Amino acid sequence: MKITFADSAKANIVAFLVDEDGDLSTAAAAFDEAADGLLSEAVQGGRFTGKKDQQALIVLPKGNESRRAVLIGGGKPDKRDARVLEGLGANLYKTHSGSGFKSLAIHAGSAEDAARMALGAKLASYRFDTYFTKLKEEQKPSLDTVTFVVDDVSAAEAAFLPLSAGADGTFLARDLVNMPPNDLYPASFAEKCRELSQYGVEVEVLGEEQLAKLGMNSMLGVGQGSVKESQLGVMKWMGGAEGDDPVILIGKGVCFDTGGISLKPGAGMEDMRGDMGGAAAVTGTIRALAERKAKVNVIGLVGLVENMPDGNAIRPGDILKSASGQTIEVQNTDAEGRLVLCDVLWYAQEHFKPKAMVDLATLTGAIVISLGHHHAGLFTESDDIAGELTQAGLTEGERVWRLPLGPEYDSLLKSKFADMRNIGGRAAGSITAAHFLKRFVKDGVKWAHIDIAGVAWVEGEKAAHDVSWASGFGPRLLDRWIADNYEN
Repeated sequence: MKITFADSAKANIVAFLVDEDGDLSTAAAAFDEAADGLLSEAVQGGRFTGKKDQQALIVLPKGNESRRAVLIGGGKPDKRDARVLEGLGANLYKTHSGSGFKSLAIHAGSAEDAARMALGAKLASYRFDTYFTKLKEEQKPSLDTVTFVVDDVSAAEAAFLPLSAGADGTFLARDLVNMPPNDLYPASFAEKCRELSQYGVEVEVLGEEQLAKLGMNSMLGVGQGSVKESQLGVMKWMGGAEGDDPVILIGKGVCFDTGGISLKPGAGMEDMRGDMGGAAAVTGTIRALAERKAKVNVIGLVGLVENMPDGNAIRPGDILKSASGQTIEVQNTDAEGRLVLCDVLWYAQEHFKPKAMVDLATLTGAIVISLGHHHAGLFTESDDIAGELTQAGLTEGERVWRLPLGPEYDSLLKSKFADMRNIGGRAAGSITAAHFLKRFVKDGVKWAHIDIAGVAWVEGEKAAHDVSWASGFGPRLLDRWIADNYEN
């Protein structure tokens, strides 16, 4: 679906934004006069009041350049923030995408409002239908062009450019999470990383032999039960000043998680195709940064493994020596994501000098119990980075909520046989998981952990722009955080 901006447009469907209990806009009033008052009649003769997302559809007479007119309620103007605008654009697209008409023109107001509505429409246009072989034409969207009519076209295009790049990063993250595990495994995920080279990203992939030489035995331990070789993807977007320290993004990439020997229940295990949501978010963020030519140095690291219950798989009771030299008693092989991340965190600090470091992971079911499906869990000792990420999440609608850290939680990781165990017990599971990762962060490094287990994929009713099982959470949050705090 193509999105454009223009100061006028001809389209099969034309839409006008209407304030709650307000008069028609100048553009709508002019159209109404040419259409013999049909828009006014729809307002006066029905229950349309301009409430947010309310729509009135008017069939236009033959001879009109457009076939349909739509009034969409914008609600109260003082309540019309970015989320409302994105919802309006998404609802317009979703309502009319299968109408049979090919073009939609939306009179949207200011350039900034138009850009936000366009973002909503673009996000709502996402489809993952690769594996369907019998879709009928009526099951496919007919709209192929959405034009936003604004006075200042250049300003709207400029405002939309970074938003569109973030949406493209979200689409990539959604695609990766939605892909079935027989098609997305460590090596094929690494190939998806390599594809970013077309945008100017430097990509390196390390295999098991190289990881073993680096002492990344914790990460390798997770993957040793799989016939699929574990990989470390390194993606470098060096758009900032030469020699400037990079921001480091780290993603958990467990391409499928059976739980290993600590096998998960069969019901719902198919959802574990999404246990690489953190790696998907990092990859999508690098795509977004590269697409908009961000003036910043950012390195994305994704630890890619499969956790399978083979005869060679690690067992509860095994002790692994991590790349940091610290030893880990494995008490539950289903607490595997932290075993991957700890080695990747160490690699990041040994090979680069992070200006800041953030990891994302579908790490714990406990975070879903804590926060549900509306916030990701944020863990950090830095008030600065907590504030930055919280504000970025509010700006882009990918919200995070800070949870506590403290020595009393860290003590729950004590092991009788090694430097630590990989679980801390039933209580405060998300917090003890964060403390496990914190043990692999060097003093003075600005670091945050984001647990996205509750937001990476969501069943049931969702926002209008969130049309996929996989939400693609992360790229818009991280792109905004970097743009607001680290970009030159």
